[in-house]
Amino acid sequence: MCATGPEQRMSPTLPRSLVTAAELQALLADGTAPVLLDCGFDLADPGAGRRRFEAGHLPGALYAHLDEDLSGPRHRGNQGRHPLPSHAALAATAGRWGIAPGRPVVVYDNQGGPYAARAWWLLRWLGHAEVAVLDGGTAAWAAAGGALDTAPGLARPQPPYPAVAAEAMPTIDAAALLPLLGRRRVLDARAAERFRGEVEPLDPVAGHIPGASHRFFKDNLMADGRFKPAAQLRAEFEAAVTAGCAPGDVVHQCGSGVTACHNLLAMEAAGLTGSALYPGSWSDWCSDPARPVARG
Repeated sequence: MCATGPEQRMSPTLPRSLVTAAELQALLADGTAPVLLDCGFDLADPGAGRRRFEAGHLPGALYAHLDEDLSGPRHRGNQGRHPLPSHAALAATAGRWGIAPGRPVVVYDNQGGPYAARAWWLLRWLGHAEVAVLDGGTAAWAAAGGALDTAPGLARPQPPYPAVAAEAMPTIDAAALLPLLGRRRVLDARAAERFRGEVEPLDPVAGHIPGASHRFFKDNLMADGRFKPAAQLRAEFEAAVTAGCAPGDVVHQCGSGVTACHNLLAMEAAGLTGSALYPGSWSDWCSDPARPVARG
């Protein structure tokens, strides 16, 4: 049985996908103490996110590092640049952050949400439902009058998060995906020029998985960095992605399984649930020269 009290109770007002700055402020004013995770990161400079966190973050927030906390160890020749951590490792990390069943968690970044979406997806994959992404991140918090702090947050460590019987969020690997090409809708979240194979700054081969569709993760956002309204997201995904198939037939991928979570989050916010993540994504797919590559 979960512990009771304001720090452990399930918050009935925390959405399952996105939370606004005003909603988060209301949670805090109500005495609810969510775990706040700052997930800011820069693929070109892995230390930049922590430096920015130290310069100013939401009061009480802890820092979640993409490479150290939100990924597992890399293996030569497979699993891509940001492999999933094992359930056991992620459970221990969640406990170290003070996450226990029923305790709300709000994750955010300052890059439009891709790294926060990765943390959101991982916690849902672990079986923790009470997690949402702060819509608009740090900028939205500041625009709503929220203060920033430079003092490090203080975690209240818990035991490792309890094991779940089955993954809450489906995944697929390259071996399972290859024979399904043409029958499953593969959605690539990378920038258009990377999808077309015109440039490839991170991986050794340029191009995309044959038959994949493209939706750059930033297409989910409005000009102010917040997600588009749910109805608009649903209309866009139904027109271009899920037309002729169910959400559960969609496989999300990107370069290394990070920004793909942004499209998964957008679909969740739009009420289109059940699609799968290919965690290794392009960085895993292109590591085997026997796998087909498309360009253009």
